[in-house]
Amino acid sequence: MRVEIDDKSGFCFGVVRAIDKAERALADYGTVYSLGDIVHNRIEVQRLEGLGLHTVTHADLDGLGGRRLFIRAHGEPPSTFARAREAGVEVIDATCPVVAKLQERVVKAHAEMAESGGQVVILGKRGHAEVVGLTGQVAAPTLVVEREEDLAQVDFTRPVYFLSQTTQSIALFERLADEMRRRAADASQVVVHDTICRQVANREGHLAAFARRFDAVIFVSGRKSSNGKVLCEVCRAANARTYQVEEAAELRAEWFEGAESVGICGATSTPKWLMQDVADAISNLNSEFRIQNS
Repeated sequence: MRVEIDDKSGFCFGVVRAIDKAERALADYGTVYSLGDIVHNRIEVQRLEGLGLHTVTHADLDGLGGRRLFIRAHGEPPSTFARAREAGVEVIDATCPVVAKLQERVVKAHAEMAESGGQVVILGKRGHAEVVGLTGQVAAPTLVVEREEDLAQVDFTRPVYFLSQTTQSIALFERLADEMRRRAADASQVVVHDTICRQVANREGHLAAFARRFDAVIFVSGRKSSNGKVLCEVCRAANARTYQVEEAAELRAEWFEGAESVGICGATSTPKWLMQDVADAISNLNSEFRIQNS
């Protein structure tokens, strides 16, 4: 059985940058506190915890005086940085540059809408760290929509400024933008800025083509990963024999019955080493199957 790892899967630029920054900080200081999971991948988080990384929540901030706090690629609102300063916490900021630019865009969008009595709408997952950071950039409320049904909360008699979480689906963003223009009292008052990261979004077409090349596909991703959920569904739409795992231990031999080829791919939060572990485990399963049937 042929097993192939997708060479374009794995950490995106922002996550590579954050992991590298964390590893250097751990090498220098021994202990670093990450505000939330540094990446939405349980196995990679466990690896970094072995190096001295501790995951904390906002509730822990006031007790971290004199320690080092790591801000992950998803970013944080200004209030988090202010609290850290007040508590005497040293901040290591690994906010993805793409996310940082979007944060600036949110501030500008609110300034524009304040002049015209409009509203800012973001396509994103409610409660996701990036979205929390985006909506917290200003005191004014930001509407968060996840699907077309959520557009009911938008007042289409007023101007709209529409943005997106960086890891959302381009197709969904464009569909909602078109629907907003259709519903608006004045379509010219709907400002649309596509803020989806193309390094992430461009993987959709690539992964669909990749998945079609194999008898079975194993998608390696943490179950907390929003990007992982989107990309796994892209693979499943292209190949019904697509299975998601967090680690090699979750593989099941029956998934590979009759398969002569298996493709392995993953999310922007999936490390290359973990996909290689899964590939090695599949090769071992294949060897055991051949021995049993010889």
